[in-house]
Amino acid sequence: MTQYIEGRLRAGDERFAVVVSRFNDLVTRRLLDGALGAFRRHGVDDDHVVVVWVPGSFEIPLIADRLARSGAYAAVCCLGAVIEGQTSHHEYINQQVAAGIMRASQDSGVPVVFGVLTCSSLEQALDRAGGKAGNKGAEAALAAIETADLLTQLPHSGSAGV
Repeated sequence: MTQYIEGRLRAGDERFAVVVSRFNDLVTRRLLDGALGAFRRHGVDDDHVVVVWVPGSFEIPLIADRLARSGAYAAVCCLGAVIEGQTSHHEYINQQVAAGIMRASQDSGVPVVFGVLTCSSLEQALDRAGGKAGNKGAEAALAAIETADLLTQLPHSGSAGV
């Protein structure tokens, strides 16, 4: 018989960290509001969430990695907004931020969730930060809760079977 394992959107006494970029804060504050609302709706007490502000999206991976390796959090949610300008600068930032967040998650074994918007315009970013395209901050928080729960159902390193 095939066994299916799925993460649930439930949080017990787990603690979560949110790393949020101050750059483009018109957008990132809305992402943060969405994330905090999603945590609350799914049973995470406000005092079980720590919010860490960083200067920009490029600084997110380092801080997320430190938080993930601390052992204090079930997951780390990363929020930022990189908006295309008149140069290709955004391409370099987006690529490195995504790679750094993935590396922090893989190296720490703690879910480090990508909630960084990579948009062509401010309008697009606002649409994704609570506008007509929903709130990607809330989606990132839900992914953090679900992935943290999923990890509790899986075998730890070195154990056999599921």
